[in-house]
Amino acid sequence: MKREREEFLKNLVNATGPSGYEEDTVRIWREKAKEYTDDVRSDLHGNSIAVLNEGKRPKIMLAGHIDEIGLQITYIDDKGYLHFAPIGGWDPQIIQGQRVVIKGKKGTIKGVVGKKPIHLLRGAEREKVVDIDQMHIDIGVSSKKEAEEIVDVGAPAVIDYYYERLQKEVAIARGFDNRSGAFIVLETLGELAKEAKSLNVSLYAVATVQEEVGLRGAKTSAFRVAPDIGIAVDVTFATDFPGMDKNKFGDIKVGGGPVIARGPNINPKVFELLVKTAEEEKIPYQIEAIPRGTGTDANAIQLTREGVATGLVSIPNRYMHTPCELVNLDDLDNIIKLLSAFIRRVKSVEDFIPFK
Repeated sequence: MKREREEFLKNLVNATGPSGYEEDTVRIWREKAKEYTDDVRSDLHGNSIAVLNEGKRPKIMLAGHIDEIGLQITYIDDKGYLHFAPIGGWDPQIIQGQRVVIKGKKGTIKGVVGKKPIHLLRGAEREKVVDIDQMHIDIGVSSKKEAEEIVDVGAPAVIDYYYERLQKEVAIARGFDNRSGAFIVLETLGELAKEAKSLNVSLYAVATVQEEVGLRGAKTSAFRVAPDIGIAVDVTFATDFPGMDKNKFGDIKVGGGPVIARGPNINPKVFELLVKTAEEEKIPYQIEAIPRGTGTDANAIQLTREGVATGLVSIPNRYMHTPCELVNLDDLDNIIKLLSAFIRRVKSVEDFIPFK
């Protein structure tokens, strides 16, 4: 991946932005979008929309959600310990003992998630995962008054992990789910901006909010854009590491290329053109069978207004919803290539009517 592109990705995933508190990540995304187009919009929900060629048909919407899972402070006790609830889907085993960053009243605050040490657990306690409501965050103060001077109830927090490279193009970060998708949809628009006049379509790259708490931003932004074709870009479960059952979850490899979804949430004509494009452009790709709703923004987009021709292209991701999700940067670059080439091939709305 080119250095400038990787720097944008790094800045995006390192920012704090759990569902409902996406402002820091949105600011970074919008600033980058202004390098590609003069038409960058926002809405009352918090979604961000960058537009090329408005007025042409078909209308294509690319959606990547920009929120992440996180924590929210729910109570400050008399000793100044912060109690919290999850934002999005957490494995409680992941949270205990982690450093966290909290958005405080005057800036960020560091803390650590605490619980009773294993040495003091007895019998069945040792066999049970500690519930989130039995944990707390220690910010190093000794009273409620001292804590309330710097943080308040409702403040969001994230695990204190950041972007790093491992070997070659393999990288880890806290927020690849799904800042990498928001990154891809904008970089795709950037790739096409230089040839906008030659395209047959209008293009809307959307950084959606609040996906982790119910696909909420995709519902509102898709209603506003009213696309003919909508493609969600998200992460999916890689199955190339120990413990993963390929019989259940398919054969998905990190570094194996874009993952193109197929199933009832996916318009068959969109699927066929994505596969054809990948083959003609010699882009490696993988297919994921999803015989139901995909659990991504594609669900919401497909059911907008009278229906949208919907696709889903995913990034293979190991260790999803942990502080160190793992992806291969080549997969991100290849999805940008695939979507750009797909959009160049789109001619007519009627080509995507599935059953004629």
